[in-house]
Amino acid sequence: MKKITAGVAGGAGYTGGEVIRLLLHHPQTDLKAVISRSQDGKKISDTHRDLQGETELKFSSAFSDYPDVLFLCLNHGESKDYMAKNPIPPSTRVIDMGNDFRLDGKAGNRTFVYGLPEFQREEIKKADAIANPGCFATTIQLGLLPLAQKGLLDEVHAVGVTGSTGAGQKPTDTSHFSWRANNISPYKTLTHQHIPEIRRTLKSLQQSVPEIRFVPWRGDFTRGIFVSSMMKTNLSLNELHALFKDYYKSHPFAIVSNEMIDLKPTVNTNKCFLFLEKEKDCLVVHSALDNLLKGAAGQAVQNMNLMFGFDETLGLRLKAGAF
Repeated sequence: MKKITAGVAGGAGYTGGEVIRLLLHHPQTDLKAVISRSQDGKKISDTHRDLQGETELKFSSAFSDYPDVLFLCLNHGESKDYMAKNPIPPSTRVIDMGNDFRLDGKAGNRTFVYGLPEFQREEIKKADAIANPGCFATTIQLGLLPLAQKGLLDEVHAVGVTGSTGAGQKPTDTSHFSWRANNISPYKTLTHQHIPEIRRTLKSLQQSVPEIRFVPWRGDFTRGIFVSSMMKTNLSLNELHALFKDYYKSHPFAIVSNEMIDLKPTVNTNKCFLFLEKEKDCLVVHSALDNLLKGAAGQAVQNMNLMFGFDETLGLRLKAGAF
């Protein structure tokens, strides 16, 4: 099978670096160009030092020819402007990593499809543009989709903790080491920007849209997200476990565990681990994933695989660090 060409716009940050790493090792992609205004002319491996010995590519300021697939790893709010100002040909498929098209999917003649494969894999296969979900949104939704499909959700209370890479590469008061180390803190309590996209997905699965009351926390680690979502149900734990197993039986990266999950085994993988607990009528769904992979770059490559008819897992069978 002929390789496809790939390009990345906004390749200097954490997410861009992870997309580059995955594309360089993907057996069916040829990474042609990586755009960065701040790093133009520099070797990619000088910015992403984990890629030393992997590529001699340099950052560019613009594409000379557009590739078969373009990953937009720009700051939130910049993708719409990029799409409006650049002559991207219809033959180039676009995967946006920001939040620009998750709720409003229109950009010229393109309609961005929400790229959560466990929600609408068949629509992704036919799309020419994908809005990659947010990292917390992915983690929470994977814990709710089987219940929403059966119309079983009413009110959801969720708490979650995320690593510092979720805040981006540019240092801030709440992401630099001396503040983050030995510390945790809540932020955007009940107002997180991913709540609207979660509610939008759930609305398409059941008539009444449940309240999502979400408290995110900053954690003292670099990568990963762990969420515990709580809700009421009369179903037994065995019935719930069977429901989740059945829903995810054809989805290779959603793993329903029989034992309590940990965050660490998901880091550096494209997997989301799920575990269910129940006390009386209260169900708790624990979900964990790597915010930079299944929560961002890995899911984007998973979407690319679906769009081009590759095996969904191609280039994404990644091994976690066990220790």
